[in-house]
Amino acid sequence: MAKKFSFVNIIFFVVFGVLTGVLWAYLCPIPLIPGAVHFRTFAFIIPVIGYLFGPVSGFFAGYIGTIVWALLSGNFIPLHSPIADGITVGLSAFFPAYFHLKNGKIDLVELIDKNKSAFIWKSLFLSVLFGILMILSTSASLAYFAGLEYTWCVMWIGIADVVPIALTPFVVLLLAKRMKNIRNIIPYV
Repeated sequence: MAKKFSFVNIIFFVVFGVLTGVLWAYLCPIPLIPGAVHFRTFAFIIPVIGYLFGPVSGFFAGYIGTIVWALLSGNFIPLHSPIADGITVGLSAFFPAYFHLKNGKIDLVELIDKNKSAFIWKSLFLSVLFGILMILSTSASLAYFAGLEYTWCVMWIGIADVVPIALTPFVVLLLAKRMKNIRNIIPYV
């Protein structure tokens, strides 16, 4: 299932990342901490990309999406956005697919067909777990670089991200079989 990394992947990393950033910037209009956190209606998109197109694709969609979102929404915080936020958001998309699909050794559609309920619960657990780890590290960064209260950040980023991230397994179920042919065109990495 795992295919060789190519220039095509880089193009899709950028496309997925920009799409993610634009969705977050323009379709997430509710500021929870003005200048730092908005309710991310589409927070599930990056772990879904990780499941459908590979953990590396999910990482770059999350990283690039974070930078694009921060720039477009006026929430760019030097050092925080490109280092802590970008990397941890990217990793929250990388790790669920990496661990669940054994780095591409398990076919997603076969896994779903084998036991849909087990897929839902494990995907939900991994997505929320790594979402929470992202929240904790991003909140620490915001506390350090922006002077915001850590527990305040944990609470609001948790609301902003964990609720939508919980949709990950259901969106993957909806798209996995429909996108099988597209996933054959885009190299899984």
